[in-house]
Amino acid sequence: MDEKHYQALERMYLCGPINQIYKPSISISHEYSEIEIDVSEDFFHSGRAVHGSVYFKMLDDAAYFAVMSIIPEFFAVTISFTTYLTKPISSGRMKSMGKVVNRNSTQIIAESVVYNDNGKEIGRGNGLFVQSKLKLADAMGYRL
Repeated sequence: MDEKHYQALERMYLCGPINQIYKPSISISHEYSEIEIDVSEDFFHSGRAVHGSVYFKMLDDAAYFAVMSIIPEFFAVTISFTTYLTKPISSGRMKSMGKVVNRNSTQIIAESVVYNDNGKEIGRGNGLFVQSKLKLADAMGYRL
């Protein structure tokens, strides 16, 4: 793939309505992506730490966009995703990194890890992705 595809994916991600809540940054390259968000009390459960749904989003999104980096024309879909929450976080930034680890003609497996400000792992996940029939050209923000 080329840099234009990566930049179009980054624009597409950032203009998604859900990301108006999290205000992430994203960087995509071949089979790899990084996403960062600032922790906010708005993301907390009643125990004053970030809710697991935020971990899932960070992990799934990072793995997903690593996968999307190698699909030129269509959306991928997450078929399954396993999440491990290994440490709570209540301040600072969350940084997730995703990478493609295996692919065949119909399926792609990607892994991701999310870290705190100190570079300590706070969660990890892996997922199975397949290409859909939905064209990227129809997505909000995707333009080459």
